[in-house]
Amino acid sequence: MATLTHRALGADKKAAEMSDSDDAGRPGRVQAPALAGKAGGAQADAGPPTPADRRRQRAWVPGMAALLTTLIGLADILSILRPDLAIRLHKITYMVPGTLTNVARSAEVLIGLMLLILAHGLRRRKRRAWQAVAALLAFDIAIHFFHGQRIFTAIVAIVVLIALLYFRDEFYAEGDPRTRWRALWFLAGLIVADVAIGLLYILLARGLAEDYSLGQRVWEVITGLVGVSGPIQWVPEARGDLFNILTSALGIFTVLVAAYLFLRPAEPRARLSRADAGRVRDLLARYGDRDSLGYFALRDDKSVIWSPTGKACICYRVVSGVMLASGDPIGDPEAWPGAIGPFLDEAARHAWKPAVMGCSELGAEVWCREGGLTALELGDEAIVNVADFSLSGRSMRNVRQMVNRVAKHGYTAEVRRVGDIPQEELDAIVRAADSWRGSQTERGFSMALGRIGDDDCVLATATEDGVIRAVLQLVPWGTDGLSLDLMRRDKAAQPGLNDFLIVETIKAAPGLGVKRISLNFAVFRAALERGERIGAGPVLRAWRSVLIFMSKWFQIESLYKFNAKFCPVWQPRFFVFPSSKDAPRIALAALEAEAFLVWPRLELRRIARKLGLSKLRRPQGGTGGRAAPL
Repeated sequence: MATLTHRALGADKKAAEMSDSDDAGRPGRVQAPALAGKAGGAQADAGPPTPADRRRQRAWVPGMAALLTTLIGLADILSILRPDLAIRLHKITYMVPGTLTNVARSAEVLIGLMLLILAHGLRRRKRRAWQAVAALLAFDIAIHFFHGQRIFTAIVAIVVLIALLYFRDEFYAEGDPRTRWRALWFLAGLIVADVAIGLLYILLARGLAEDYSLGQRVWEVITGLVGVSGPIQWVPEARGDLFNILTSALGIFTVLVAAYLFLRPAEPRARLSRADAGRVRDLLARYGDRDSLGYFALRDDKSVIWSPTGKACICYRVVSGVMLASGDPIGDPEAWPGAIGPFLDEAARHAWKPAVMGCSELGAEVWCREGGLTALELGDEAIVNVADFSLSGRSMRNVRQMVNRVAKHGYTAEVRRVGDIPQEELDAIVRAADSWRGSQTERGFSMALGRIGDDDCVLATATEDGVIRAVLQLVPWGTDGLSLDLMRRDKAAQPGLNDFLIVETIKAAPGLGVKRISLNFAVFRAALERGERIGAGPVLRAWRSVLIFMSKWFQIESLYKFNAKFCPVWQPRFFVFPSSKDAPRIALAALEAEAFLVWPRLELRRIARKLGLSKLRRPQGGTGGRAAPL
């Protein structure tokens, strides 16, 4: 492992030229903190701080506010365990018979639960979380002083409220409108479901004092959701107590789910329009030779941020509050700082954590310099030079035997550009590849396109007696390279079919004008290789043991060994993130983006297809002319 630390621009003339070349014609640009020091401390005269500046101001405020909010919320929830509270409230329940105790308890518990949920939003500087906490604290203070209970907690809440109002500018992060509307829809749906459950209980319980109307029953359920008794009288009262517990639990659950959806990290829809995709393709045509991961920026689930000159862009996806990019920025390296700046500003504006997966060493240096980030060597990319590849020699013995065995069983390979494949045949290939998928979850983000059929791609197919048994897709890497996208085969086919197709693709590469092919990515390859050598230290051996243990779930060792069989050139790749404390959260987001960590969800479109509801089907298409979603 190696770590690249932040390197200030200083007198680095080349770095200054890189920044200036892309900032030309950009009047009034506020310099990032790393650049402001170079200007002799002129940041104070630069006007209001940009989002990038705000990331470095009073970092303790959101953390302390979240901690105090959590403590107040816990105190509100635990107050329900105090038996003397209900006794004291009963002294004035004659004012509102049978409701004050339930209302006070429900309100206090709900406020406490809401404060616990909102604390996370405060820590992430969310503006809406700040507004909601301020309102809840004011309401909480009023309850405490009205009943004369827990004065100390009320005083702490007053102090926190005053501090929140004083530091209101520290909570600036914007939300995502789509996330908020979804929360409202879920809230409405849950309320309808709660009413239906309550009415069903009333119907089946048969414990009513008289025959109540439908309106009275609905009102009983609605009031029960907020902990208030309605017009219905129960016989015996135990059934009413059970009903109150049921409806109160449903009400709390509804509020919690709606609050979570309202305050969870925003994950905006992909916004890679056809126009943006066309511009990205133009940059790839001019600068695509630099990075083998460049073409994967055309995934359908990525958004894009452009530099002011349009000479560079960064494609990204927001996952669990992490703004995740992959590979190097697309375009002219001299224009990269012009895209990195808006990327970091956008992350700060929404309180997302910026991170980059699989960038090159040059890309890691630029990211660390421009954004004050940290880089960790994540692993190595296996690159095969076509001119140097040969099956002869002892090192290629296993691959040679595997390829010969597959060929003896009657398999043949065909390697073609997708644009040269008839549409009917391409559709058959896509259907076959789709049938071999082990699950509906498509893994990959940084080195996967997520579809088959872009005209610029190369498809290698293996057939047995005219039946397709395996498919390889490789995406363009500049004008003379290919980058492996996916490997799929029929599980009933001969083992070693993927090795066979890779070798056949390398053999056919000169006819396609290809000089280099990028294979899979080997995570922490250096540690696996050095850890098994004689003389490796205990720390390195222990780290290798951990990686081998994790390989049971993440295929770390198997991918390394698969790549190593082809004797590739290893190209290091880096993982860039803000700081060590953010690394666990960003690592989980990366695993989620790569689909190694999949949260359970209701696949409505899949269910709709099984039911024959074609109008709910996801529209086909993509950035490629004949792309077919997998």
